[in-house]
Amino acid sequence: MKNRFKRLIRFSCAAVTAGLLLMSSSPASAAFWGASNELLHDPTMAKEGNTWYAFGTGLEGERGLRVLKEGSGGVWTVQKSIFTSPLSWWSNYVPNYGLNQWAPDVQYYNGKYWLYYAVSSFGKNTSAIGLASSTSLSSGNWKDEGLVIRSTSANDYNAIDPELTIDKDGNPWLAFGSFWSGIKLTRLDKNTMKPTGSLYSIAARPNNGGALEAPAITYQNGYYYLMVSFDKCCSGVNSTYKIAYGRSKSITGPYLDKSGKSMSEGGGTILDSGNDRWKGPGGQDIVNGNILVRHAYDAEDSGIPKMLINDINWSSGWPSY
Repeated sequence: MKNRFKRLIRFSCAAVTAGLLLMSSSPASAAFWGASNELLHDPTMAKEGNTWYAFGTGLEGERGLRVLKEGSGGVWTVQKSIFTSPLSWWSNYVPNYGLNQWAPDVQYYNGKYWLYYAVSSFGKNTSAIGLASSTSLSSGNWKDEGLVIRSTSANDYNAIDPELTIDKDGNPWLAFGSFWSGIKLTRLDKNTMKPTGSLYSIAARPNNGGALEAPAITYQNGYYYLMVSFDKCCSGVNSTYKIAYGRSKSITGPYLDKSGKSMSEGGGTILDSGNDRWKGPGGQDIVNGNILVRHAYDAEDSGIPKMLINDINWSSGWPSY
């Protein structure tokens, strides 16, 4: 994400511990779960037992990736960050990375939790996606699995905003990308969880300055659905981020929006463009196929980015909530 560090500096002092304001005691029946007052950007969620954990981009001055845990009464509390000490190999690929890492994705697959994350240089596509694994979220212990994929100034893509997705046959894939030539997809080896085979291009905005990123893919009722973030993040209430989507019969595309326009040609039907309070929603993840988590900037609280959570309704053949 090209403007990510601006946001981190602006909001680094704003985090406070507070609860998730649940609209229902049963998340499965709640269209809108609520909003956390705890600062979190580029959120992803995973559940261990009856406990939810949320992960996001680290804060300026706070090493590593940010971790929240949902406790009794829906109260989210800050946990120990992941990567409080930098890994030695990061500087081999990204010499000028910052203290924090970006846009993690966490999913459970084949007996482990897999954590993909990005290390990058502001405004450049000198980037790397790394991988860590754990058998338990509650332990807070993560094993470094090393480099997954990198990009340099010689590439026409940016290796950040990773997203693990599992196809209908149980095979793992990794989507990623930000600006440049858009969103990429590659199949992963089931054992190493690292790329094997071709790199596919599945979405781009050639006439809009390349302004899309943060892919999320899920399979529902015969289609793969791709969500991305359009436009500008990281500017508080002046952010123009919005969530767009399309669908395809094949995980490798083409993804078409509701009008039939290909997302590789700038297409994308808008799902969420915010409202008077919640500005610039994006950095989304689709959890368990039926939950949408994303950040938005709270106009009623100094533009602080907070985590919003909704159930997704697929009954029309397209996502809504």
